[in-house]
Amino acid sequence: MKVGMMSFAHMHAYSYANALLKLPNVELVGIFDDDVARGRNAAEQFKTKHYDHQAAFLAQEMDAVIICSENNRHKEMVVNAARAKKHILCEKPIATTIEDAEEMIRVCEDNQVVLQIAFPVRFSEPIQQVKRLIDDGDLGEIIAFRSTNRGQNPSGWFIDKAQSGGGAVLDHTVHMVDIMRWYIGKEITEVHAIVDSFFHQIDIDDAGILTLEFENGVIASHDASWSRFSQYPIWGDATLEVIGTKQTIKVDAFKEHFRMYSDGNPSLNYVFYGNDMDFGLIQDFIECIEQKREPSITGYDGLKALEVALAAYSSSKGGGDS
Repeated sequence: MKVGMMSFAHMHAYSYANALLKLPNVELVGIFDDDVARGRNAAEQFKTKHYDHQAAFLAQEMDAVIICSENNRHKEMVVNAARAKKHILCEKPIATTIEDAEEMIRVCEDNQVVLQIAFPVRFSEPIQQVKRLIDDGDLGEIIAFRSTNRGQNPSGWFIDKAQSGGGAVLDHTVHMVDIMRWYIGKEITEVHAIVDSFFHQIDIDDAGILTLEFENGVIASHDASWSRFSQYPIWGDATLEVIGTKQTIKVDAFKEHFRMYSDGNPSLNYVFYGNDMDFGLIQDFIECIEQKREPSITGYDGLKALEVALAAYSSSKGGGDS
């Protein structure tokens, strides 16, 4: 299978490219990036060809593309790739507006190409173990969730609202909303939120507290932030506490690590030993194309997660619920 990559603006592009190289039946045939220096460096690193024009890149023979651009360029690249009949894995969030997300889904459907959204947390083994427990009824009826997704400020275009569409709340809400929806198969109907910048002197939000209600009455809280300082020994967390009528269980997608102390700076490092979520995501995307099946994480999943994040901004701005 021939796969190309569109933009290395998002840091996940590097792990996705590494994942492609690990798959014996996949060839990384090219990288499009109109940031020429970044694109050339990535092409050299991954031993492929760089293109600085989308049209020339999409004219090449390839089965699929992985899009890792700035958030506000997702629509442009998805639409162009779909019209070129390429299957698509798009970095989250799916888009910066509901209208763009809906158009992306529609264009992909019209052109009969896969649109999968990059929510790699679904491929964390501890997260999947909890999903199996829920499906088997071991937790009983789910009553509530508590979730967190707290990491470091990525800076750059992430803190430019015109390019990102939102700060930490957009960046870190869509992941955990996707997991909660996946766990119980229900939609969120109410969102209450407080959103602001508390940890950095920036013109975009770096934290938010959300309370959510699902259509079946399940309630949830979510703590999204860029609250981890740069020398913190691990990037952050993605935690979920699932409260059921039989038992409560806690999971952290990044908890599988050991602490390593040394004489260096920093003296404490957390060394991760868990499964590679990004590899699981890429492998699943390739398999869904090979097997001609629906993607595990659809454009609709991306849309519903985006709706919740944008509703949080609306709630905080208006002082009410959304």
